[in-house]
Amino acid sequence: MSAQPLLQPVDDGRALRDAFGRFATGVTIIGAQHDGQPIGMTVNSFASVSLSPALVSWCIDNNSSRFDAFANAKRFSINVLSANQGDCCMRFAKNMAAFDEDEFDLAADGTPLLRDALAVFECELYATHLAGDHTIILGEVINYRWQDGDALGFFGGKLTQIEQSR
Repeated sequence: MSAQPLLQPVDDGRALRDAFGRFATGVTIIGAQHDGQPIGMTVNSFASVSLSPALVSWCIDNNSSRFDAFANAKRFSINVLSANQGDCCMRFAKNMAAFDEDEFDLAADGTPLLRDALAVFECELYATHLAGDHTIILGEVINYRWQDGDALGFFGGKLTQIEQSR
């Protein structure tokens, strides 16, 4: 048995971020309305929370320039990206107004819904919780859809493909 490296204190933020990056996640686009316009944001902190009621969560950095627009949204969508949506992921990582009309539909209230996503969850704000330098946003799912396919993943600071079991 080989010796394991010693555990490190959390005083090195870059090293801690690299360690967090060893957990593979899926990638989502959070969609909402702000000032009458659809907005989106790339997020990999999505998680299912509860089936009854149907709750999901995601997190936003309290210092994000997008914080007010998303943390105050009463409705939002969570769009789970397929493996071929890396370009969409990168656009929304840089620009919250990066919509291509060929990719999205709008719900009755104007919430953007990504057409070819693996799953789409239309949500109403349920609660927010301050958690360190982030805010946890809980949404109650009011509508959803899903389809089979390979997922876009994030691991070690890079996009990757997560293959669906066949």
